[in-house]
Amino acid sequence: MHQTDISLRSGFRLDKLITLVFENVLSGRKSPEKVYFVELGVDAEVMNYIGKNYLEREWTSISQSEAWGASSREDLIDQGIDFFYRLGYDFIPLGPDWKDLPEFKKRKAKDTAELSRGEREWIEEGGGIIKNWDDFEEIGWGDIEYEMEHIRRTAEKLPKGMKITVGSTLFEMILENFLGYEDLFKFSVKKPDLVEAIFQKWGQKLLEFYKEAIKMPEVGAIFHADDLGYKGETLLSHDFLRENVFPWFKKFTSLAHENGKTYWYHCCGNVLSIMEDLIEDVDIDAFHSFQDVIISVGEFMEKYGDRIACLGGIDVDKLSRTNSKDLRKYVKNTLDECMPGRYALGSGNTVTNYVPPENYLTMLEEGMEWNNE
Repeated sequence: MHQTDISLRSGFRLDKLITLVFENVLSGRKSPEKVYFVELGVDAEVMNYIGKNYLEREWTSISQSEAWGASSREDLIDQGIDFFYRLGYDFIPLGPDWKDLPEFKKRKAKDTAELSRGEREWIEEGGGIIKNWDDFEEIGWGDIEYEMEHIRRTAEKLPKGMKITVGSTLFEMILENFLGYEDLFKFSVKKPDLVEAIFQKWGQKLLEFYKEAIKMPEVGAIFHADDLGYKGETLLSHDFLRENVFPWFKKFTSLAHENGKTYWYHCCGNVLSIMEDLIEDVDIDAFHSFQDVIISVGEFMEKYGDRIACLGGIDVDKLSRTNSKDLRKYVKNTLDECMPGRYALGSGNTVTNYVPPENYLTMLEEGMEWNNE
C-alpha cells in the first residue's frame, strides 16, 4: 500500500452492508446518525491513483469516459463499484453513453495537472455546430441514441443496499456543443424559435433515457447536472430559463417522484436568484455544487436546509491547494455547521485530477472522524 499519513480504516467499507437510511436523511424523514458521502464524479486519474495505491487490488487504468460509465468491460464495472463502495459511498454515479452524436467543436491544450491525462479538452465558446435551420435539419436527431448496458451490468453486480444515480445534461449540451455560448446568447433574442426547437429535440432525447433508467430498482435518484450561472448571476435571463429549461427539469423531477425516487440537481455558478424556482416550481430534492466565493454550504443550509438537502460543499479550490492540517479544520467546521441535517459530505463540484488524492481521502477521513466523535 502507498505510504502516507492516511490509512484506509474500517470506516472505508469492506464487507459492511450499506443501508438505505441515506434516502430518508436527504428527504428529511430521518436525522442522520453519521456523515454520508456524495460526489457527482471523480476524475479517472484520481480513481486510478487510489485504486493502485490504496485499494490493494489489480487495477486497470480507466479513461475519463469509462469512469463516467461508458464502458461495458466487466473489469471496469467491477472497479467502479469497488471504488465507490470501499470509500464509503451509498451509490455509484453513472450516465448514458450517447451514440451517433454529431462531431462537436473542441479545443485542446496540455493538461498540467499533477495527475495529467496528457491533453485537456474544453468547448469552443464562440459558436457550435448549429447556425441556422439548415444546420438543425442536417442533425441526425433520429440516429442519436443512448446506451445503458453498463448501467444494467452495474446494477447486477451492486452490493446489497447500494444504489445507482443516473445523470446527464440538457442546457449545457446545447450551450457548449449544439449552439455554443455566444450563439446561444445571441439566438435567444434573434432566433428564439430555433433555440426552442433544439431544446425540444435534445430534451426529448434525455427524457427518454431517464424514463428507462428510473424504472430500474437499483436506480435511486436522478442526479442531473446543468450549470446555469457564473460568479455573479445566471448566464441567461430568468424568463429564458422559465420558458426553455425549467419545463424540462419539471418533467425529470416528476418522473423521479412518480417512480418513488428523488431528483438531485448539480448547478455551478450563482443561481441564488432562481433558487425559489428550483425549490417551489421544479421541486428539486437536493442541490449540489458550492463555491465559497458565492455562498458556502453552511450558509446555504441555514437558508434552505429545512426544505431541500444540501450535497457536497467542500470548496474545490481549498480541496486542491490547502495543506492537510488546515483542510481537516475546514472540513470539520463545515460538518459542524451542516450536521446533523439533510446533508452529505463531498467536494463542492467534482474530484478533479488537479485535486491531490491524499486531500480527497483526508476529506473522507474527516467525515469518519466526525462519526466517531
